[in-house]
Amino acid sequence: MMRLLVTGANRGIGAALVDAARAAGHEALAATRPGQGGDVIFDVTDHAALARAAADLGPLDVLINNAGIIGPARQSTLDMDFGGFRETLEVNTLAPLAVAQAFLPNLRRGQRPRILSVSSQMAWMGYAKSDRIAYRASKVALNKVMQGLATDLAAEGIAVGVVDPGWVRTDMGGAEAEEDPSAVARGILALAETLTPARSGRFWTWRGQEREY
Repeated sequence: MMRLLVTGANRGIGAALVDAARAAGHEALAATRPGQGGDVIFDVTDHAALARAAADLGPLDVLINNAGIIGPARQSTLDMDFGGFRETLEVNTLAPLAVAQAFLPNLRRGQRPRILSVSSQMAWMGYAKSDRIAYRASKVALNKVMQGLATDLAAEGIAVGVVDPGWVRTDMGGAEAEEDPSAVARGILALAETLTPARSGRFWTWRGQEREY
């Protein structure tokens, strides 16, 4: 049995991850913002709240950074809401690192500790599309930050990975998206179960295939 903490667990992939983990017999803790009914309450951008939550949580085996936002309505390179861009970077890039740092003491007390962050196929540098560029850039940056974290935690045997969930039918992905959130959640959970130091620092699809950054 694994003990997991999943951020952004009030809906979408996060909620599906908690459901899938519990159905598999794991202890899954849903982390949400205040007022969203989670097991652990914090805003991922509030470092003091992260520290308080970590102090009360106990050992963790898996941290899944899932919380994220799509970004502002205007996010073209030719028409950018720069305030919205900053917020997107804060939530999608800086916050996952802050969450990982805050809960490292808990992971160090866990069994075979792992950190898995939900990225996006839109982060792949092989795509030259420019729509939703703030979101794309934030996920590219997330990938690089987590690759660096994997390097820095290698000596401790803490595995770190990023996962592309595909285009998922959620509030963010929309009703026309290709992937079912429950299936994606089961795939991400399987990836978390098999993530080892030897596989650390890589970018995966939710089906467990390695992909290029």
